[in-house]
Amino acid sequence: MESVFKKCIVDARNLTLLYVEDNVGARAGSMLIFEEFFGHVIEAVDGEDGLEKFKQNHVDLIITDINMPILNGLEMAERIRKMSPQTPILILSAYNEAEYFIESIRLGVEGYLLKPVEIGQFMEVLGRVIEKIHLRSEHDKLQTLLTQYVEITDKSAIVSKTDKEGVITYVNDAFCTISGFSRDEVIGEKHSIVSHKDTPQQLFKELWETISSGEMWQGIIKNRCKNGSSYYIKTAIKPIFNPQGEVVEYIALYNDITEVMNPKKQLFDYINSTPEAVVVLLKIEDFSTVEDFYSNDLVDLLEHILGEKLLEGITKECPFGKIYTLGFGEYALAIDKNKCPLSVDMLGQKIKELLKTIEASTIHLNEIEYSASLLASLAYGGKEPYQSAHFGIKKAERAKINFIVATDLILEMQAQAQVNMGIIVAVKKALSSSGIISYFQPIIDNKTRKIAKFESLVRLVDDNHNLWFPSDFLEISKKGRYYTQITQQVLNNSFQALYETEAGITINLSAVDIEEQVTRQKIINLLDLHKEHTHRITFELLEDANVKEFETIKEFIKEVKACGVSIAIDDFGSGYSNFERLLDYEPDIIKIDGSLVKNIATDDYSISIVKTIVSFANEHDIKTVAEFVENEAIFNILKELGVDYSQGYYFSKPKLLEEYKGIVGF
Repeated sequence: MESVFKKCIVDARNLTLLYVEDNVGARAGSMLIFEEFFGHVIEAVDGEDGLEKFKQNHVDLIITDINMPILNGLEMAERIRKMSPQTPILILSAYNEAEYFIESIRLGVEGYLLKPVEIGQFMEVLGRVIEKIHLRSEHDKLQTLLTQYVEITDKSAIVSKTDKEGVITYVNDAFCTISGFSRDEVIGEKHSIVSHKDTPQQLFKELWETISSGEMWQGIIKNRCKNGSSYYIKTAIKPIFNPQGEVVEYIALYNDITEVMNPKKQLFDYINSTPEAVVVLLKIEDFSTVEDFYSNDLVDLLEHILGEKLLEGITKECPFGKIYTLGFGEYALAIDKNKCPLSVDMLGQKIKELLKTIEASTIHLNEIEYSASLLASLAYGGKEPYQSAHFGIKKAERAKINFIVATDLILEMQAQAQVNMGIIVAVKKALSSSGIISYFQPIIDNKTRKIAKFESLVRLVDDNHNLWFPSDFLEISKKGRYYTQITQQVLNNSFQALYETEAGITINLSAVDIEEQVTRQKIINLLDLHKEHTHRITFELLEDANVKEFETIKEFIKEVKACGVSIAIDDFGSGYSNFERLLDYEPDIIKIDGSLVKNIATDDYSISIVKTIVSFANEHDIKTVAEFVENEAIFNILKELGVDYSQGYYFSKPKLLEEYKGIVGF
């Protein structure tokens, strides 16, 4: 799946998007996402503006809101369809626009994006649209077919043909993609190979009566993929006649409307039709492990049985009408708050009791017995109850609890998202305006009390000349593409500092940095460019429990040490650091964890650990550095214990490098 997403991102870089949205705030937020994916994004402030910009520019894809002044999104789409029937159009939906779905299907839009735009759903829809764009060239070749194919070909990109007995003679790539069957598997079969058991036989009877009489049949059919999953298609089937007016074959075209018809959409429809809804989301813990361990059939059976148990257990206390099986081990329950007989506390208690009952019970999956453990999130009315419950599940997972009341949690998440967006904007501006700078803190030789090295520490200067610390922006930057750019700027700053001091320069590197090939190459290039100074460079490796490519890190260490660089290990002596990993990295320097140093004057335990580290380091010819040296008492103890270097506010806070000029050892 990851390779599919990467291909989707690469393909999107070659596309021009027309984005039509009249709400300034929504447009600004979405633009931050869209600009990351598409090669070029054209903004339009309403339907009329969008129509004019479509006429003036080459556009590969349109994403539009519906409710807009002057010309709404569907009116604009209809006019664009007349000019360019093949340009993909995606509709932004705020869940409460169900009345527009039929009209948008009639216009042949490619799908829906739910507000606010979520990366997972956006990637999913974008992948399908890009696939349809790729199929456009194949679709053009079909224009040479008989002119009587044109009417129906224009309606959809998923195609099949049968003889007059209903035996499949042709399917296109899109048919194979959506069904999961290859051409060889379906040609020669009837459409019953993809028919779903839930589709009533009366529908097929009416279908055949219509096309046998020479008329075109249109409708919605639920079909079955090869892997057993379901999909919905808006179908048009037309008989093809010979010159004598006799039916010789049938051609069928389909639009994939699964996103409109799936259980989540049904859930949204119910919530949107309810003045205020109570929503319960439930999720099977470690469902990915269940999928890996059991077959698809057993997973489907588990979801079905568990869904029935959940609905049966909860309806004894509260009359939820149905349970929505959302897939991937997730379920939802919803009820009008006015029809819920229980208070939030009482319902929460009943849900917790139900979770215990389910966990204590055994589910029989043919010959296999399974005990389910679930998480539950309750949004008792309030703002956007589904989204609040959804964020509640994520919060419960992080907190390692199985139940949470998530009413109005969306407000908290939106506020945090707004803060995060502001941080990303500040980082983006700082990168483009030399606002990513380095402060330097001296590392003192304990014997001479002179500056031996400087540690390079990243800072951000914003538009208002405020100084931001790493804790203000670095973690958020890791969630986007800016973290690597920050690292590269810090590397540039640090290597430049070699020419402003005779002391060594220490640069922090995380596992994320080293595992990134672009960053590794940047470092090698800098070492080659400044080869006469590499003996003054130390790379300080930040301890990380989530190292993914351990061998890559070992190879990197070996390569840079061959260039004369020293390797230091940060924060050694607490957390997940261990002596085995220390020997794997073969460092030249150990930086003793600050929590041990701060307490060393009052804590015998800290003294014992530091003694052990120093003894180990001396035995293996490794230098030691103590950070967080805040006063003379701590410094004297460290010096007595044989620690080689000290760093902390006792000597200096981090400052710009030029502020140290004139100091001994500079």
